[in-house]
Amino acid sequence: MGDISYTIERHIGILSTSKNGWTKELNLISWNGGRAKYDIRDWAPEHEKMGKGVTLSAEEASELFELLQTEIGGRNQ
Repeated sequence: MGDISYTIERHIGILSTSKNGWTKELNLISWNGGRAKYDIRDWAPEHEKMGKGVTLSAEEASELFELLQTEIGGRNQ
């Protein structure tokens, strides 16, 4: 398996921070020079290491947003 390259094109936000300083973040990342995708994963404090994550296209992120609105909206009624 070859090296994986990535560029964080836009840092959108931090979802949580663990006791060891790692953050779960939502970013727009280009993997191996490809089109940037939305990415949720854990990162070490200086982004020198990363954990496993989920990468979503714009369409998938939009669908996730709709599902969360329905789920969270349904709980608040």
